[in-house]
Amino acid sequence: MITRTLWRSWRVGEHLATGTLVGLYAVFQGRARRQPGWLPRAVRWWHGRLVRALEVEVRIEGRLEAGCLLVGNHVSWLDIPILGAQGEIGFLAKSDVRRWPLIGWLAGFAGTRFIERGAHQAESVIHRLLADLASERTVMIFPEGTTTDGRTLGRFHPRLFAIAQHPEVRVQPVAIRYRRRDTLALDQSVPYIGDDSLIANLSRLVRHPGLIACIHFLPSMQALEGESRRALAERARAAILETLDVSETAPVMTTRDVAVSVRDEDASPCWLEPGAV
Repeated sequence: MITRTLWRSWRVGEHLATGTLVGLYAVFQGRARRQPGWLPRAVRWWHGRLVRALEVEVRIEGRLEAGCLLVGNHVSWLDIPILGAQGEIGFLAKSDVRRWPLIGWLAGFAGTRFIERGAHQAESVIHRLLADLASERTVMIFPEGTTTDGRTLGRFHPRLFAIAQHPEVRVQPVAIRYRRRDTLALDQSVPYIGDDSLIANLSRLVRHPGLIACIHFLPSMQALEGESRRALAERARAAILETLDVSETAPVMTTRDVAVSVRDEDASPCWLEPGAV
């Protein structure tokens, strides 16, 4: 066990060093022209390399549909490299991640979009994400606005689902869960919640006896004619909830709830919660 932990720790450290070198090389090349064409493939490779360094077994069901707006439940920062290894995907993260030592710089360099505290920032983020989707780039958001322990599913905040009201945008729900390899029970060492720190969470992962990440890519959907973004958010959430078979942490909408006022629909999402990544 000690040998495995030391080996994983060395691989993670070497992996971060490799990412820094690749980033610096890309910055050097980018001085002469726009972002190097090889960078999205390198980012996908880098994500996959971290997953392999931690010896996470990834099980995929369904198929990633390129060019979609991916929406999923959020358990840990580990969701990002696991999903990022499946395709050339851009992510939306809270602005706090930008200030993480080294990781924040690498995330920004890899094309992560950051959202600042406060609902007034959402409109500018929506425009940038729409531009990404228009260029056929796959984009991932976590509409709970925070992480959970994997045994519950929070409310999906509807503000960013305004993106999906554009007729050319497809939404693909993604269900994420982690299991222990020895018992197949839901794993409780992975969730990045509450007062947990990145270092403490990573320390648990390098010492983990065996982790399985189960990723379900569900069928894509589009906004129905006249459908509010709140109703679309709840439809995507319901698909994930059914797949995960977990507990509710927010009430299921009724037909009356769908007729929500614009003011309520624009309610500020909880990007401020400590676990949000």
